[in-house]
Amino acid sequence: MKKPIALLVLAALSLGAAHAAETLTYVDLVKRLTDLERLALLPPPGETCAQWSSYDRASKYDEATGRYVKWDANGDGGGVIGREGTNLVFAEMQGPGCIWRMWSARPEKGRVRIYLDGASEPAVDLPFLGYFDGKNEPFTRPALVHTVAMGWNNYTPIPYAKSCRIVAEKGWGSYFQFVYTTYPVGTQLPTFKRQLSAEENAALDAANQALSQCGPAGFPAPEEQAQTHTIAGDGQPRRIVLDGGPRAIRTLRARFQPPAKPDDRTLLREWTLQIRWDGEDSPSVWAPLGDFFGTAAGANGYRSLPSGLTEDGVWYSHWYMPFARTAEITLLKDGARSGVSLEIVTAPLKRDPATLGRFHAKWHRDAFLPEEKERAIDWTLLRTEGRGRFLGVMLHVWNPRGGWWGEGDEKFFVDGEKFPSTIGTGSEDYFGYAWCNPSLFQNAYHNQTISMGNKGHVCVNRWHVTDNIPFQKSFEGAIEKYYANSRPTLYASTVYWYLAAGGKDPYRPLPLDQRAGYWTEITNLVVKGALEGERLKVLAKTGGNPHEQDLSGHAGEWSNGAHLWWTGAKPGDRLDLELPVKQTGNYRLVAAMTKAIDYGIAQLYLDGQKLGAPIDFYNRGVVPTGPLDLGERQLTAGNHRFSIEITGANPRATKSYMTGLDYVKLEPLP
Repeated sequence: MKKPIALLVLAALSLGAAHAAETLTYVDLVKRLTDLERLALLPPPGETCAQWSSYDRASKYDEATGRYVKWDANGDGGGVIGREGTNLVFAEMQGPGCIWRMWSARPEKGRVRIYLDGASEPAVDLPFLGYFDGKNEPFTRPALVHTVAMGWNNYTPIPYAKSCRIVAEKGWGSYFQFVYTTYPVGTQLPTFKRQLSAEENAALDAANQALSQCGPAGFPAPEEQAQTHTIAGDGQPRRIVLDGGPRAIRTLRARFQPPAKPDDRTLLREWTLQIRWDGEDSPSVWAPLGDFFGTAAGANGYRSLPSGLTEDGVWYSHWYMPFARTAEITLLKDGARSGVSLEIVTAPLKRDPATLGRFHAKWHRDAFLPEEKERAIDWTLLRTEGRGRFLGVMLHVWNPRGGWWGEGDEKFFVDGEKFPSTIGTGSEDYFGYAWCNPSLFQNAYHNQTISMGNKGHVCVNRWHVTDNIPFQKSFEGAIEKYYANSRPTLYASTVYWYLAAGGKDPYRPLPLDQRAGYWTEITNLVVKGALEGERLKVLAKTGGNPHEQDLSGHAGEWSNGAHLWWTGAKPGDRLDLELPVKQTGNYRLVAAMTKAIDYGIAQLYLDGQKLGAPIDFYNRGVVPTGPLDLGERQLTAGNHRFSIEITGANPRATKSYMTGLDYVKLEPLP
């Protein structure tokens, strides 16, 4: 049925008023660095957030076939969008907009220039390192400009009124990301300049101080009310109903004493938290208790802007959670008895609840993975439909075999995009660090709360506050996962977002047997008596780079799950390794090697004497050779020389001439 014209006019006027063009000062933008409340505002049409990065441009979406091409391309260090003579074009944006985040794995002295609003002179002209080293105003506040676990980060706002262009000289370094928001047409923004006013510097100083002092107190508001509930944890759900809306939960604080590690890992998955807004049928929030507060597995202390765990055992969340009428919070403990004290802080809404999204947080494992076969590498973080904002993710990795788990890019598809408007350069890059570094770190916006040298449990999180991602129809977020579940390498995530009433949140609660107990230790096969190739001393080499490589991600078994990988060599190059012999005697010499599509043909030697004919190590996949009988030798006690010489490659092989030595074994003979 057609609506009366008068009602249509009123609706149009209401929509226009709700989305009236804003005028924002630099101080207004700086205040958004700490404003969690504003995140709940549903995005107006025309507001977007995207990322320029150095991802491998071989990854494409083919419109003609509807297929993804080279979707796992991994040369992510130097992709650019264009060249101007010897200079490289990193990014081009049409405004009004603001750069909220810069990141690099290796910024160097080559200059990077940012041109704003069509100016012929750059607004910023610095060595790329100068954006991150804390020596150049206004990029000097450590909460905003910092290096963690070898990752270089800068969260200082750089706004522009019409356009932005980023150009780099040679020698700029390796890897970059620039995250920026584009605002609706008509939004008035200032053009950034490095020489800030006293008021603007003071605003940055205040934000830096607040972000440096994250904790359970948060940012108290007028008319706050707090209530505390003690939940027995007896296997019965405890429901807490908040009425008297419109209000918002501003803070949740939980207190309890989990057992010592490693038992805390299971206990924190036994407790679950769920929240329903305004009588909805399915919860908008559901997660294991520790995961909801941003860390797993176990109680791993850290402090960030929206959540954390303090040294004295206070779990806190400052995510802003509005409701129009009621909120129903349910805590449930599966398993052994233990209690929790939950403090809930609420305050009246300042805005019409119809203009605000409802807070969602969901935990899952392997839910809604892509259907396209060529996207098999993508692990889905979130799929949702409706209007809202993506706020970030906590990722928990169980990686018992070790090796680098995070060789994968984030990809965010907004409103049905076929090619993501955000595509990254590596999992650790998305979380703000670099080079697979397992060091723990904490910051207002990103954290690594547990890591066991990239083996065992790993937990990282990233919060999109100023760089939240608005969507009008749908959002799909994924991160590449290179290791298979069967390895095993297992992911679990808690994802946070706002969604307008009526939107689609397909995630449902999962039973305890899906949440806990899947982290079982794995031990690598070790061949008895083997002299592991990766542990043999290198005596000499004429070229290439011999080093250990983890092989647990490949089919087949290598002793100790690794081999000595010799890369970068060419025909004629030779590698000499020290082979220790404990006592004089007769031995059968056995070696185990590796075959692959880019491996060469090699001649093996012992003390300068050939061990049979050259061996062709070509194979279409990465496989172990198994034991190779290299004959019998009489050996004296002491150190001997085991050598590998590259002689060529199979005609079908990729000509990289690599070799891999799993182990050498000396089997005593009578």
